[in-house]
Amino acid sequence: MNSSVKLYGSDQFGLICGYLFHPVSGSRVISSEQAANWLLQEKDTPSEGFIWLHFNLANTASEKWLARYLQLSEVFYEALHEGVRSTRIEYVDDTLIAVINDVLFDFSFETSDVATLWLSVNERVVISARAKPLRSIDRLRAAVKGGENFTSPVDLLVHLLRDQADVLTLIVRDIADKVDHVEDRLLANKLERNRANLGNARRLLIRLQRLLAPEPSALFRLLNRPPIWMEEDDLQNFRQSTEEFSTVLRDMTSLQERIKLLQEEIAAYINEQNNRSLFVLTTVTVLALPINIIAGLLGMNVGGIPLAESTEGFWVVVCIVATFTAIAGWLAFGRERD
Repeated sequence: MNSSVKLYGSDQFGLICGYLFHPVSGSRVISSEQAANWLLQEKDTPSEGFIWLHFNLANTASEKWLARYLQLSEVFYEALHEGVRSTRIEYVDDTLIAVINDVLFDFSFETSDVATLWLSVNERVVISARAKPLRSIDRLRAAVKGGENFTSPVDLLVHLLRDQADVLTLIVRDIADKVDHVEDRLLANKLERNRANLGNARRLLIRLQRLLAPEPSALFRLLNRPPIWMEEDDLQNFRQSTEEFSTVLRDMTSLQERIKLLQEEIAAYINEQNNRSLFVLTTVTVLALPINIIAGLLGMNVGGIPLAESTEGFWVVVCIVATFTAIAGWLAFGRERD
C-alpha cells in the first residue's frame, strides 16, 4: 500500500474509526476487519445493536470497501461524487441520507472554512464520510468514549444536528454582539463612516444560512412520514433537534433584517452629515459671490474705475459689498424659510 494513502489516521481501507453499539454491553471500538465480519454475520443472523463507521474520502479504498460490504443508496454516492455541501436530510430507499457541515467561523469566512460530512443512516448501520477533518466528529467520538448512551443510529444523527445548531448559535451571538456595539455608537453619534463590517457580517449570515439551512420540504416529509424502523423516542428527539435548528435559523434571519435596518439608518445618518457639509459650502459660496464680483470689477487695470480718486471710496465699496452680500443671502436662504 502506498504510504501517501495513509491520511489523517485512517487505515488501509480508509476507516478512521468504527464503533459497535450494544444495548447491554455499551460501545466498543472495532477495526475494518471486525466491521466486515459483523456485516457479513448480520446478513445471516441479525443481532442486537448497531454499528458506526467513519471513513476518509481522501483514501480511494474507502468507496471500494463500502461497495464490497454494504449496499448503500445511489443517492448517497451521488452526493459524495457531486460534492453536495448544502445541509440536507432526506429519506430514500429506507435510509436517511444527510449532509452536515462543520464551520470554522471568523469574519474572513471562506467556503474552504467549511468541512462537509456525508451520512447514510439505516436501522443497523451508520456510515459517515468526509474529505477533511471535522470538529463535530471529534466531539461525537469524545462523547462515545466518555460513555454517553447512544441507543440507536438516529441518536448519532441528532447529536450531530444539535452540535451544528450550537455552532450556529455561537455565530449568531458573536455577530449580534458586534451589531450591538455598532448600534450603541450610532445612538451616541460616535459612528465611524466605515460600514464594511456590517456588510461583511450580513453577507456571512446569508452564505451560512444558504449553506447550513436544511431543505424545509424534505424535513417536513421526513417528520410526517418517518422510517418504520425509527422508534417514537428517536422521532421525538429528531423533531426536537430540527426545531432547535430551525429556531437558530430564524434568529439568523432576524439578525440579517436588523443589520439591514441598521445599514439603512447609518446611510441616512451619513447622508444627513453630507447634506450639512454641502449646506455650509453653499453658504460660503453664496456669501462670497458679491465680493468676488465687485473685487473683480474694481481690480481691472483700466481707466475710469469708480471711486478710484475718492477718499471715502474704500468704505463706500465695503458698504456696497455688505449690501449685496445681505441681499444674496436673503435671496438664497430667506425665501426657503418663508
